[in-house]
Amino acid sequence: MANAASGMAVHDDCKLRFLELKAKRTYRFIVYKIEEKQKQVMVEKVGEPTQSYEDFTACLPADECRYAVYDFDFMTKENVPKKQDFLHCVMIYASSKDRFKRELDGIQVELQATDPTEIGLDVIKSRAS
Repeated sequence: MANAASGMAVHDDCKLRFLELKAKRTYRFIVYKIEEKQKQVMVEKVGEPTQSYEDFTACLPADECRYAVYDFDFMTKENVPKKQDFLHCVMIYASSKDRFKRELDGIQVELQATDPTEIGLDVIKSRAS
């Protein structure tokens, strides 16, 4: 397990699942949760490749903190299909985000939100390039 500067460890499964998403597109998204008792970041849920952005946001609790990675497909202005991996830091998790982001090498876009409205699909589309 990687040790986070904030005192939180990152469970090895977090990086393994991210690598599967990145290399094999095994998942559409991964939701991570800090387990307070173990003082570590753990995988809470993975989304199937067929699941939508709405399915993803429905997995994020309104009143609890989460990290999440979403594999976003979009068309560029030149009409070229492209993928980007977004790291979402919802609420107070932002304090340990830098270490966690380093563990998930390859994150292209990072979003921080204090509530679910700040990670709407329109926000994601505006940040994709």
